[in-house]
Amino acid sequence: MLVWGVAASVAAAEQAGVAPAVPARTASGVPDKDATCKTCHNASWVTPLLSIYQTRHGNRADSRTPGCQDCHGSSTTHVGDPGTSPDVVFGAKSKHLSAADARSASCLKCHESSVLPRANWNGSQHQTRGVACSDCHNIHAPDQKVLNKATQAEVCFTCHKAQRAQTRRISTHPLALTGMGTTAKMACSDCHNPHGSTGPTLLIKNSVNETCYTCHAEKRGPFLWEHSPVVDNCTNCHTPHGSTNPSLLKTRVPWLCQDCHSGDHGNQVNSGANLAGGNVTTVNGAQQPGAAAPRAQAGARACLNCHVLIHGSNHPAGSKFQR
Repeated sequence: MLVWGVAASVAAAEQAGVAPAVPARTASGVPDKDATCKTCHNASWVTPLLSIYQTRHGNRADSRTPGCQDCHGSSTTHVGDPGTSPDVVFGAKSKHLSAADARSASCLKCHESSVLPRANWNGSQHQTRGVACSDCHNIHAPDQKVLNKATQAEVCFTCHKAQRAQTRRISTHPLALTGMGTTAKMACSDCHNPHGSTGPTLLIKNSVNETCYTCHAEKRGPFLWEHSPVVDNCTNCHTPHGSTNPSLLKTRVPWLCQDCHSGDHGNQVNSGANLAGGNVTTVNGAQQPGAAAPRAQAGARACLNCHVLIHGSNHPAGSKFQR
């Protein structure tokens, strides 16, 4: 029969005729934080939690290192009666899981300080939707998935299913994807700050463009000739998590360009009118003399064949972003 709790452990020891294991106490007579908990939580047949001593939260050489009761509360009732729950329960599988705000408040006692600021957590999208620190972090694990670039996406995709599906498309950012054999060159946190942000959608910068420019600096400019939708927002043309089109484009060229350019030579692209190479004229399915070849029409549909400097141009004659 398994023995649970300090009181039960002491009773079992007395019944067996051996000296009970009394939890260590401090000079003031108060039970030592960790020794009290380790009376039960130190064996393979009980929930093993001592792996925390392989993490920063178990580093006894650091004066900032917390004890069990610093995170879980004094839990006086639990110590006396192991059938009750600790003051703060973090385990996701526990039926006594504490409220998200209570779990986060326990972490923020240390992690909202000037040393580790989380100033934007309160009011952030994660906090207001009931996400707690322990939903992403497992502080007892020596290797936290959310802190490892190679495994971080797995943790985020637990909730963000749509983004998980998008990253499986042919054009995507170089995340490490489970079962895809890819190498992590970046992680979700390179663009997003899960603890809160002053920008939209938890971005690490104040705007989409500023965030993109942290890697794509060559697109920043300033340019002599600027392309308005590029200056406005990168996501006007690109979808950041994944696309079935090259270069993370939202739609294939020329249809993407036609979203804005509907009054110039690209407005009749489906017929080939006014495009380079001229119109293709046929009678009873036969091409007429002097008409452009169908291949010329097909090639003209790729706007970027001519307008290659689409993000901006510094050439004096580059108002149309051509070569």
